Amino acid sequence: MALRVAGLFLKKELVAPATQQLRLLRTGNATRTKFLANSPNTVLDKSILQRYRNLETPANRVQATYLWIDGTGENIRLKDRVLDKVPSSVNDLPDWQYDGSSTYQAHGENSDTTLKPRAIYRDPFKPGKNDIIVLCDTYSADGKPTPSNKRAAFQAAVDQIGDQEPWFGIEQEYTLLDVDGRPFGWPENGFPAPQGPYYCGVGADRVYARDLVEAHVVACLYAGIDFAGTNAEVMPAQWEFQIGPSGIKACDDLWVSRYILQRIAEEYGVVVTFDPKPMEGQWNGAGAHTNFSTKEMRAEGGIKAIEEAIEKLSKRHERHIKAYDPKEGKDNERRLVGRLETSSIDKFSWGVANRAVSVRVPRGVATAGKGYLEDRRPSSNCDPYAVCNAIIRTCLLNE
Repeated sequence: MALRVAGLFLKKELVAPATQQLRLLRTGNATRTKFLANSPNTVLDKSILQRYRNLETPANRVQATYLWIDGTGENIRLKDRVLDKVPSSVNDLPDWQYDGSSTYQAHGENSDTTLKPRAIYRDPFKPGKNDIIVLCDTYSADGKPTPSNKRAAFQAAVDQIGDQEPWFGIEQEYTLLDVDGRPFGWPENGFPAPQGPYYCGVGADRVYARDLVEAHVVACLYAGIDFAGTNAEVMPAQWEFQIGPSGIKACDDLWVSRYILQRIAEEYGVVVTFDPKPMEGQWNGAGAHTNFSTKEMRAEGGIKAIEEAIEKLSKRHERHIKAYDPKEGKDNERRLVGRLETSSIDKFSWGVANRAVSVRVPRGVATAGKGYLEDRRPSSNCDPYAVCNAIIRTCLLNE
C-alpha cells in the first residue's frame, strides 16, 4: 500500500503542471492575457491593417523589404523601399545604404554601409502580388565585406569546388517565449512535467502555439523557400523546422525563414529565441543540425566518401566549434555538455544512429551505403554561412 500511495503521489506531482496548463488554456482570452500581459503587440487590433491591405496598389510599383544580418552575426534587420518596376532577377535590384553605426557595423563618423541584393523571395506580409523580400549581404565603406558578412567567404569557397555539388539540409530548433522571457505556455510559477511527452506531441497539455508554427510553414512555402518540414521538440515550447537540401540557397533560405518566423510571432505577441540553451537544468538545448552530402556521397558506395569526410572533420574539431556559434564556441559551451542528446564540446566523436555524438550517420545511410552525414554541433543561433563554409573548406578544399 505504501508503495502504491507513493506512486500515486509521484504521478500527481509529474502530471499536475501539465493538467494545470490544460486548465489555463481552456480559459481562453483570460489565459492569453495572463501569458502575454506585457506584450504590446497583443493589444493591437490586427483586423484594422487588413482594411488597408485590401486597397489596390499600382501594378508597376513594388514594395521591397531589404533584409540583412547585423553586427551581432545572429540578428536580422530590415527596411522597405518602393521600386518603380518589377525586377526580373536580383541583378535588377539597386544597392542600398544604411546607418551601420546603429547596427554594430560601423563608426558614426563613417557609418554608411552598403546592402548588396543576393536573393529574392515573395513577401507573405505585403499585399501586392509583386512585393518581395530581398536578402542582402553587407559591405563597409572601403568595399570589403563587414565582419558579420559570412556569405562572401562561403561564396568564395563554393566557387572553388568545381562539380562536387555540395548539398546542405539544416534543422533549425527554436523556443517560443513570452516577452518576460518565460517559455510560452509554461506555468507562471513552477515548471511543466519533465521531458518525454512533448516531442512530436499532440494535445493542449503538450503542444503550445501550433497555429503560429503552421502559419510559418505556409508563409515560407509562399515565399519560395525550400521548406522540408516541422515538428514539436523535446522541451515544451520548443519547435524545429527543416530547410533544404540545396547549396548556398539553404543558407539564404534559413535566414529568410528565421525572419518570417519572427515576423509572424511578432503579430501574435510571442518572442522567438534561437538561444542554444534557453533554460538551464534538465531541459534540452537547441541546435541547427546540419546535414551534408556531395555528389560522390550520394552515389553508390558513397559511404566511403562520408567516412573520409568524417575523418577530416575529426582533425579540425576546434576550428568547427569556433565557426558553429556567433561567439566562437561560448554559446555552445552551455549546450554541448555530453548529455541531453549532445556530444561534449571538448571531444570529437561519431557513430551510426547515435544522437550523443558530434557527427551522426543515420541508420538508413549506413544500410544503403550512401547518402549524407549529420553534423550535430552547430548551435541554433549559428550563422549557416559560417557553418557550411567551414564544412566545405575542411571536407572539400582540405584546408
